[in-house]
Amino acid sequence: MMKTLFLNPPSFEGFDGGAGSRYQAKREIRSFWYPTWLAQPAALVPGSKLVDAPASDKTLDDVLPMANDYELLVMHTSTPSFPSDVRVAQAFKAKNPKLKIGMVGAHVAVDPYQSMKGSDALDWVAGGEFDFTCKDVAEGKDYADIDGLTFRNAKGEIIRNKPRELLHNMDELPHVVDVYKRDLKIEDYFIGYLNHPYLSVYTGRGCKSRCTFCLWPQTIGGHVYRTRSVEHVVDEMRKAKEYFPQVKEFFFDDDTFTDDLPRAEAIAKGLGKLGIMWSCNAKGNVPRKTLEIFKANGMRLMVCGYESGNQQILHNIKKGMRVEQLREFSKNCRELGLKIHGTFIVGLPGETAETIKETIAFAKEVNPYTLQVSLAAAYPGTYLYNQAKQNGWLMEEDNGGRLVADQGIQVSSISYPHLSHDAIFKAVDEFYSAYYFRPGKIWEIGAEMLTDWQMMKRRLREGVEFMKFLNKRENRDQKKSVAA
Repeated sequence: MMKTLFLNPPSFEGFDGGAGSRYQAKREIRSFWYPTWLAQPAALVPGSKLVDAPASDKTLDDVLPMANDYELLVMHTSTPSFPSDVRVAQAFKAKNPKLKIGMVGAHVAVDPYQSMKGSDALDWVAGGEFDFTCKDVAEGKDYADIDGLTFRNAKGEIIRNKPRELLHNMDELPHVVDVYKRDLKIEDYFIGYLNHPYLSVYTGRGCKSRCTFCLWPQTIGGHVYRTRSVEHVVDEMRKAKEYFPQVKEFFFDDDTFTDDLPRAEAIAKGLGKLGIMWSCNAKGNVPRKTLEIFKANGMRLMVCGYESGNQQILHNIKKGMRVEQLREFSKNCRELGLKIHGTFIVGLPGETAETIKETIAFAKEVNPYTLQVSLAAAYPGTYLYNQAKQNGWLMEEDNGGRLVADQGIQVSSISYPHLSHDAIFKAVDEFYSAYYFRPGKIWEIGAEMLTDWQMMKRRLREGVEFMKFLNKRENRDQKKSVAA
């Protein structure tokens, strides 16, 4: 077994592009998801080490000395961070020319050949689910015999092997909390709407939905929801509770934990017996009966992708959801005392100035506990990316069409004849301001702060970070206007 380092590489300051993140950009409030997608193969490779540079504030200078301590380096990359990640790989190769270096993640899965051409420092990249691909490489198997691998042979030729089949017996994967305990400091991980410290894991992979913008099901996990057994999940949570008594909330980061309702209810009852607080990703169509079971067994919050308050836009992105369902779901959660973190996207196909106003009004109506507003991001490998290219909506690289700016802040990569990318970019600030700077929401947040000193300190810090974020976006917009 090769001595292996799994690395989430340093990138933009505060950039959460890690393996567990769907939002590969610098967030409004400093936030980091667990690098679960790296922790999983690390759990399969004995003697390996996982380093999450962004979350632990490590720079290239901090991690580069490790180059001589390992035989294999596995890096997670993303489309926004790929150029920066290549520079990290090149630095490691220069430090230790014998070091074998591979990359994993959606970016290299979508275009392995061009990724390999991006740098001679890369010996291989993995496509699709890469857990056992990494294990095979670490075991020293011949690259030509490893499914899912694209590699550079002795002649320098780039060879692409047949794809690796999706894993269906998810119980074959060992618990990731053992790697968390060994290599991570859980206090480094922070999400604004989750109690700190929190801990997140996946109980399954894949999503039955066909949302045109969603990166992971279209590139890595697929559209079949493959799950770990109830016993496997509850056993890991029992272990996690023992390992990390300081954790205040556990989060299930499956694309949609509620795709299998009987299983979700069974897991909830198991968690209830453990006496832990938990949250999850959920679709906005969970029936009240299930919500009652969740609430009775320790659930606090669900992350719901509302995306838009306009029904035609939901049809355009193949959301498979009706606005009325989302209203009913929100009403039931409110009555049962379950909180919602709502996610919205501006700039999706069909968006106009009027639909943006409609979505803002809808957000105020359903009134989630907290919300996140993102720009429509056309990631390579998604239906939205192909649709944007075919229709001429995709901004060119030299015209500011990157997914993130130099500081790691998300920018609009899509522009329509009737709605410019600048208007879409500005709509994010308008959405946040309209939602949070209204008397009812200010009173709601203030009342929460007055009853909890820890929440008071947390919300004040988040408020400062949020205003700094908006100022950076405004300054960037002003610089663009001056340059134009």
